[in-house]
Amino acid sequence: MQFPVRVPIQVRFSDLDTLKHVNNAVYLTYDEVARGHYLRRAGAAIDGGNFVMARAEVDYVRPILFDDTVEIAIRIEKVGNSSFRTYSETWASGELAARIKVVVVWLEEGKPARIPDRLREAIRALEIEAVEGL
Repeated sequence: MQFPVRVPIQVRFSDLDTLKHVNNAVYLTYDEVARGHYLRRAGAAIDGGNFVMARAEVDYVRPILFDDTVEIAIRIEKVGNSSFRTYSETWASGELAARIKVVVVWLEEGKPARIPDRLREAIRALEIEAVEGL
């Protein structure tokens, strides 16, 4: 699988839990950072409050430690009417640490709305592989 966006992540001491590895909830924060980079590269205005996460699914493969070099590789794998699904891989010091799928809903006036054509075209142009629904 090819990913059009890769984002380096700096592990912070505050990301660690009592076992001295990155807390499981922080994986989703890292994914959110990568999703923001993806959307900016696609030209989406992320400050308008038009995106909301509706679902998240995480497969934890290995713990991330404080000294690990972390990178998130992200793509959009499916676009529906008012939502899209991202797929990302979290890599820690060259090893797969997690696979994450997130469903994001496009809102207008607080209600789900059709994803704008300009965003659909930007996703199509940014992606290396075919996106289901586009």
